[in-house]
Amino acid sequence: MAMACSFATSTVVSSTPPPNPLAAPLAPHSLSFSRAPLAASRPLRLAAATRSARTSPFLARAGGVDDLPLVGNKAPDFDAEAVFDQEFINVTVKLSDYLGKKYVILFFYPLDFTFVCPTEITAFSDRHDEFEKINTQVLGVSIDSVFSHLAWVQTDRKSGGLGDLKYPLISDVTKSISKSFGVLIPDQGIALRGLFIIDKEGVIQHSTINNLAIGRSVDETMRTLQALQYVQENPDEVCPAGWKPGEKSMKPDPKGSKEYFAAI
Repeated sequence: MAMACSFATSTVVSSTPPPNPLAAPLAPHSLSFSRAPLAASRPLRLAAATRSARTSPFLARAGGVDDLPLVGNKAPDFDAEAVFDQEFINVTVKLSDYLGKKYVILFFYPLDFTFVCPTEITAFSDRHDEFEKINTQVLGVSIDSVFSHLAWVQTDRKSGGLGDLKYPLISDVTKSISKSFGVLIPDQGIALRGLFIIDKEGVIQHSTINNLAIGRSVDETMRTLQALQYVQENPDEVCPAGWKPGEKSMKPDPKGSKEYFAAI
């Protein structure tokens, strides 16, 4: 199989990267997905923010249910087969099952048995307990089959495999999930390195998309997730650049912001 991770330009993408010759995924397997068909992209419309005791005007919800899934929109639902604990999961992973229960870190990677991908996948697994402590489920997705996922999980890390993982790897052989989250490269049939933080209401609150050659930071994902949880628990406050738990936050008004700037 040709390897996806070694041919990309080192830029954060805002458009489709140059073509990359890749082999087809292993052994396609049937999946079922429940999602609305994509509509043509339209200019983003910001919904009017409402002030209440529990709603921050700085957590904007983007309007338009037919728009592409941008930050502030509901995440497209899906259900798909996955591999977990070196076995096929009999009950499919369904995103909406986490509604009202957990935050979700959903990240896409190009292909199994490649180079950058295992460094990210194992890094999230090694930090899984930290995410679990703050009520967050990690889910990995690629266009490979569950058979490819299983073979990779059963390969030792020292040989380029994944070893035991603490979260599911989802199979997107139909490419429906990648397409619905806007990370599919159509002419290559693989996903960019998209990462989405989805809150307990099922709303995408953060997204990043890296080109194929650029790995992501688990530290920054954790920091962003903690900032999101903080402002949702403290709707009258916002988090400045680089904020970490225990550091000073900011009041989003002229007087309150001056108190922050005077203290730093």
